[in-house]
Amino acid sequence: MEGPVGGFGTGNIILGQIEVLQLLKFKRIWSWNGGKDNLGATFYKPVEIPDGYFSLGHYCQSNREKCLQGWILVVKDRQLSNECVEMCSVSQTLDMNLISTEKSENFVRGRLPPLAKPLDYTLVLSSQHWKGTQDIVGYFWLPQAPENYRPCGFVVTTTPLEPSLDEVRCVRSDLTDICETDGLIWTTGNTNPPSFPFSVWNIRPKLRGSKARGVSIGTFYCNKDLKPENPLPVVCLKNVSFDLTAMPKLNQMHTIVKKYGPVVFFHPEETFFPSSVSWLFENGQLLYRRGVEAPQQITINGSNLPQGGSNDKEYWLDFPKEDGVVKRLRQGDLQSTMAYVHFKPALGGTYTDVAIWLFYPLNGPITVKVGALNMPLKYGEHIGDWEHFTLRVSNFTGELWKVYFSQHSGGQWVNTSDLEHIEGNRIAVYAAKSGHATFPHAGNFLEGDRKLGVGIRNDASRSKYFLDTSRKYQIVAAEHLEALGSKDIVVEPPWLQYMREWGPKIVYNSRTELNRVIRLLPSKLRSPIENLLNNLPKELSGEQGPTGPKAKDNWYGDERV
Repeated sequence: MEGPVGGFGTGNIILGQIEVLQLLKFKRIWSWNGGKDNLGATFYKPVEIPDGYFSLGHYCQSNREKCLQGWILVVKDRQLSNECVEMCSVSQTLDMNLISTEKSENFVRGRLPPLAKPLDYTLVLSSQHWKGTQDIVGYFWLPQAPENYRPCGFVVTTTPLEPSLDEVRCVRSDLTDICETDGLIWTTGNTNPPSFPFSVWNIRPKLRGSKARGVSIGTFYCNKDLKPENPLPVVCLKNVSFDLTAMPKLNQMHTIVKKYGPVVFFHPEETFFPSSVSWLFENGQLLYRRGVEAPQQITINGSNLPQGGSNDKEYWLDFPKEDGVVKRLRQGDLQSTMAYVHFKPALGGTYTDVAIWLFYPLNGPITVKVGALNMPLKYGEHIGDWEHFTLRVSNFTGELWKVYFSQHSGGQWVNTSDLEHIEGNRIAVYAAKSGHATFPHAGNFLEGDRKLGVGIRNDASRSKYFLDTSRKYQIVAAEHLEALGSKDIVVEPPWLQYMREWGPKIVYNSRTELNRVIRLLPSKLRSPIENLLNNLPKELSGEQGPTGPKAKDNWYGDERV
């Protein structure tokens, strides 16, 4: 996976006027045990920074994590020269209101260097009066940036003296992007007096997706509150020119799938297996059009399906009427199944998201769990079921960083250290019985109220039924190759351009079945359970076949959690 400077897996990535490097080595600064769940957090600074590179802030990790597994970006000015620095003091005042925005941006880019030392630091707070276990007092500082620059992270020390101005750099505003919190790392919660609240969050670009330019740095955000500010005082980086030279080429894409492609395990009692799309078409799936009585047979690659546009409700796919054919299609065909792979940029082209899609001819009905009682219902059954999981690979190192597991209307990101490894770098993915949501481990997962023991069952287990996606796959899309001007591009199959529904709408007598469940419950549970069931997804009472992968919002957007 080696390539030229700035290429995939070379360690550094070029973002226009700056170059970034991913560091994995840290020095512990300060730790605290206490707060929510009495776990606390530990703060680190990057070490062994190469010459010419600078830190943008420090790193924080919850003590819940088993090992240090974070990273942080350090940055270098690609156009640095002593003459430029001497001619352009960052302390000079620019009245940006006197000139147009376009001229202002050109002036800043032409005269101000990309990086600058902070002018000063603001003490956010110290842990001097906290309750909890700490061997020394911690101090949290926010760099004060010069005009036209922004801070990207906080600095932690164990002394009340301000940090050195050489500790970090601030970044010119046009090279940064707005960020938001991304999950609470740790909070003091209610374990401290009310006058000493403190919370720490991960941060990420606010705008994300394959076309977004924001770049995560690995720093954190903290404040003296239980809620974050809006907007945050720190920012992310931006791939201003949207340079995607760090994205993998076609041969590297195949290497990634063969190296990291998971093994998908299906439940031993599964009856609705996936299949290839071509198997579905070969075995009789039909195309229907509103107002036209006779359906149309579909070619093996879907070339006669309506192409492009949007879901105008004019077309849908359905099984034929012959009972024998319907039974075979409902069961799917594991032997023919292919993993359909989509490569796309993530986090401003510093990562690659490898979305792996599986097609199921039928999504089975759900089972509602009410305490020890399991109630099979007709809800959820629909023709045409597209499910996926996503591998996030670092373009700095070529290594798998984390995996997204899609679970109905949302999902979860899981770090590689928390995954189930089965063979070298490869991992296990578990597809739930009937509904096919994906999970990182085997188990019985309840979608609903776990405390009451009420919700939709998702049973996942290892069995003799599995799919090795590292061997049975097809790369169906990689739009970034055209942006790179690569001679090797991926030709998308015609069926991928079908943006309409992959199944008909089915309406169930939902209220009757729900009332049947509720009447079996003790009287004190009926009201909360009824509220829970009423808040289940609307499609549970009126299912329609989903649109295909390219019509999903996460085809170009970020995954939903």
